[in-house]
Amino acid sequence: MVAVTPGRIDVLRDALDGEAGAVRFVDMERLGANPARIIPAWRAFTDQHPGRPVRGIGEPIWHGRRMAELAECQMHEALLNMAVDTDTPLWLLCPYDTATLPADVVAEAHRSHPVVVDVETHRGSTTYGGVHHLRKMFKAELPRTQVQVVVSHRSFGADDYADVRADVRAHASSVGLDTERTDDLVLGVHEVAVNSVRHGRGASELRIWEEHHALVCEVRGVGRIVNPMEGRLPPSSADELGHGLWMANQLCDLVQVRSGKVGTTVRIHAWL
Repeated sequence: MVAVTPGRIDVLRDALDGEAGAVRFVDMERLGANPARIIPAWRAFTDQHPGRPVRGIGEPIWHGRRMAELAECQMHEALLNMAVDTDTPLWLLCPYDTATLPADVVAEAHRSHPVVVDVETHRGSTTYGGVHHLRKMFKAELPRTQVQVVVSHRSFGADDYADVRADVRAHASSVGLDTERTDDLVLGVHEVAVNSVRHGRGASELRIWEEHHALVCEVRGVGRIVNPMEGRLPPSSADELGHGLWMANQLCDLVQVRSGKVGTTVRIHAWL
């Protein structure tokens, strides 16, 4: 399976010279618009070929992605190392366009990939951070927004879900989201809000603001998430936390989750 940007798909099809039928091509701009949806696609692909060696190429990072998208792509790349069982015969290459991507993005790729391949070499990465680096990323605070005004800020508990939904709906409508995308955003934030109250102690907080071409809804609570994979794999029926985050990731444009000593922050973006 090859998941890259559309222009690269065309180039690869031509280069395969009639053998393209043996490859499943996936538009990464669609699949990876929310990077949390990429790992389920790789797992589904390997599940369709049980016991057979499979190869993949995945390009989640390209020039021009928003900063928040880039941060989640980097989280995704670090998570890939624990997303597939070590016994699964999957060989996966993640290309980076070093001619257009900043040096710090390429350096981060070296920290999240155990092996580095360039035109002439194939070597172990000397800066690969493994699980320690992943957990450090997951526990870090999300960057502070540069927006001066938070248009809505409320504390809420189990009796306030209707008010949370009303706040999100009002602000989504005010910035011009259509009915379908507004409904998806409202449901996604509701699911995260319920998780925050159920798995935390006391009230949670909802902040809503508008930034460059985005409406952002942020839910903060004191509960903690231990597994960074929560919300990135289909949950079991008993996994309430994973169910809510999974739904948010399927419904919303981008979901950022960070959890550390002070609690959990979930930041949901709707692109305008």
